Amino acid sequence: MIVIINYGIGNLGSVKNMLKKAGIDSLISNQTSDIAQADKLILPGVGAFDYGAVKLRNSGLETIIRDKVFLDHTPILGLCLGMQLFFSTSEEGEESGLGWIKGKVIRFDFHSMEKTHKIPHMGWNVLEINKSHPLLNGLQNDSRFYFVHSYHVTCDDVSNIVASTNYGYKFPSVVAHDNIMGTQFHPEKSHKFGMKLLQNFSDFS
Repeated sequence: MIVIINYGIGNLGSVKNMLKKAGIDSLISNQTSDIAQADKLILPGVGAFDYGAVKLRNSGLETIIRDKVFLDHTPILGLCLGMQLFFSTSEEGEESGLGWIKGKVIRFDFHSMEKTHKIPHMGWNVLEINKSHPLLNGLQNDSRFYFVHSYHVTCDDVSNIVASTNYGYKFPSVVAHDNIMGTQFHPEKSHKFGMKLLQNFSDFS
């Protein structure tokens, strides 16, 4: 069973509906007992980094999630802000993230961007796959996903970057470190490509 972690923010219903369309059972829960029994976890998220970090910390779920990920090696998928929370810090605020992947979250650099690029980066964009990974099985460089964000991650270790996306310049759009995976885009809003990615996550072992 995939448990979609309910810490008070995120497109919980949309994620569950996309999983259902893909034929995958899931449960939205904020109960430690459900998370403890999960085969896989999804950490969704929308909004500001500090808000998400505080909501997760105040949910009382951080310890059980960490134990599942690091002691039980349970696969976890972070979506948008959920992925950003895997990192230590963000230019968006002062709160600390989980620090599971080395790097930080930064705002799009206006000085490096053409005037035609507006913030937030909103709409459809494609992947540039950096390396093969089970999360992207059956997906190609022209696979289209839906983005809504003003900040993006940077990875200290480039081997954690599975795929990049170009919006004025290239930024990491899919990251992975062992059983920890994340996407900057919203697979639950990305039609057949998002469904395929979630099926791949369901099959990940």
